[in-house]
Amino acid sequence: GLAFATGMVLDAAIVVLENIVRQREQGRAPLEASDRGTGQVWGALLASTATTVAIFLPVMFLQDEAGQLFADLAVVISAAIVCSLLVAIVVLPTASYRLLGEAQLEDRHGHWWQQASDFIMKLTDTPRRRWGWIAGLTIVPILIGALLVPPADYLPEGKRNFIFGFLQTPSGMGPDTAEEELIKPLNDRMMPYIRGEREPAIANTFLGFFGSGAFLGMRAADEGRVDELLTVVNDEFLTGFPDTFGRANRSPIFGGRGSRQIDIDLQAADVEELLGAGRTAFGLIQEKMPGATIRPQPGLELAEPELRLRPDDRRIAELGWTRGDVATLVRAFGNGAYLGDYFDGDRRLDVILRGEEWMTPEELMSMPLATPSGRTATLGELAELERTAGPNQVRRVDRRRTLSLQVTPPSGMPMETALAFLQEEVEPAIRDALPPDGVITYRGTAEALGETLANLAGSFLLAIVILYLLISALFRSFRDSLLVLLTIPMATVGGIVALRITGLVTGQAMDMLTMIGFVILLGLVVNNAILLVYRARDGEREEGLSRREAVETAVRLRLRPILMSTTTSVFGMLPLLVLPGAGTELYRGLAAVIVGGMAVSTLFTLVLLPSLLRTNEDKQGATEGEVVPA
Repeated sequence: GLAFATGMVLDAAIVVLENIVRQREQGRAPLEASDRGTGQVWGALLASTATTVAIFLPVMFLQDEAGQLFADLAVVISAAIVCSLLVAIVVLPTASYRLLGEAQLEDRHGHWWQQASDFIMKLTDTPRRRWGWIAGLTIVPILIGALLVPPADYLPEGKRNFIFGFLQTPSGMGPDTAEEELIKPLNDRMMPYIRGEREPAIANTFLGFFGSGAFLGMRAADEGRVDELLTVVNDEFLTGFPDTFGRANRSPIFGGRGSRQIDIDLQAADVEELLGAGRTAFGLIQEKMPGATIRPQPGLELAEPELRLRPDDRRIAELGWTRGDVATLVRAFGNGAYLGDYFDGDRRLDVILRGEEWMTPEELMSMPLATPSGRTATLGELAELERTAGPNQVRRVDRRRTLSLQVTPPSGMPMETALAFLQEEVEPAIRDALPPDGVITYRGTAEALGETLANLAGSFLLAIVILYLLISALFRSFRDSLLVLLTIPMATVGGIVALRITGLVTGQAMDMLTMIGFVILLGLVVNNAILLVYRARDGEREEGLSRREAVETAVRLRLRPILMSTTTSVFGMLPLLVLPGAGTELYRGLAAVIVGGMAVSTLFTLVLLPSLLRTNEDKQGATEGEVVPA
């Protein structure tokens, strides 16, 4: 938060001090210069500070991971900016009066600001030029932004020194076989790297096995060589095992919903058709999305031994039972059938019916059962036994049999791109393989991404409404607040272009934190527009200047503080953009958006605002006389 606020907290101080110094350059006494210099700008500073702080309100109330991650930073930045305003209008005037004393101040570069002001006024001198600039700087940025906006991602991955890999094994592989054929060979392959005999060395590692596969995790001894180690794991450690598929990835900082995992849930009543559709999807994703990790839950093969009992309804009815009664008996010979509960006066106990143990299917079918009529029958008289194969587990979502494909896109592929690829390239083939009752659902991060985009779009619109109402209240003019908001498209396209350039250099995606940067940018870019509009309107109302004279005076007098404050804000963000440290690389995209947006917006606001302010200039009678800036 302090890194973000470094440049922002200087804005108010720069504007106040610059105006005090300008008053001194005009020959006013120190006390008068401090008083007039602060009084002329404090209204604009109050408006700009209020908009900057207010823009963090939608961010602080976001309920997703990015909102929780940025809420503390928003509080820190807001508090710092409010304190900076108090210091600028209370402490700085007194300090300038005491420290500057009677020193004679002169701006050696005053002619620069005059020349720049003359150039801007010349660019906006005719109605045709003004409307051309207005159209070009409002409509064109919207079109460019729509064309260049990058695909969305969820949360940034971060540079965590941890690699996790998974090896999908054939169904039915037991622990002893896995120990001999997987765990020991994997351990032998890793040992030279653990001992440091080969590079990159491994600092810590673990290996394990459970029903559907083996897993491993490790850290690199040198944090700068994690990507090299990842290549070794995928190309050496996890290859060469028959009938297996393995893939390792660098673990993201955020787990759970913050991971880059898309869950494709396939649902159908027929197990064999469901698994066939799963195998089709698995092969297509492997072929068309190289580098992706795919983990089916459950497995894609019917390889687990399974006993099926087909009830004889006529015989069951003759004995006075129903299908439900027989199902309860079968459960009793398995893990036990739950019959209810019993309260002994102190605690409630579950009542479980459990039959005798059996070792073979034949023993199960010959188990004697007491019927309601008092006779004895065997389970074999009530049902026919069928030996078959089934999945290694039964998975249900919303009470329907489900096969889930957990897909992790390759590093560098945004979630939105991966999801669109799956929907366009893989989903049609899956639908052809599924039965008519089949359903495809996307869950996990794919579901969370859609919710996040909707929430952030709402926050962006809410931020614009807050800005409009707040500026309207402070300016007491709906028209002037609209003029200020028209600078937003330029800031947005500047942020998008900067993000695109950063993405080409570092692979930065437009993740959730980066999207929050566009919301924050709204409150920052309007500050320069507020300074210009406030000074122009003040010149018209308080000094009786014509529209042209008021705009020319506003540009000339506010050009220097605008460039100074923008420069400090941009350079304050540059370390996060260019040289992010451990953990702060999460905010690289956010910094790119703010740096690019502020730079582009400042450059073109100096042309757009004069054009907007001078739209009715020709209808207004100009006031003659020499202009003496206040």
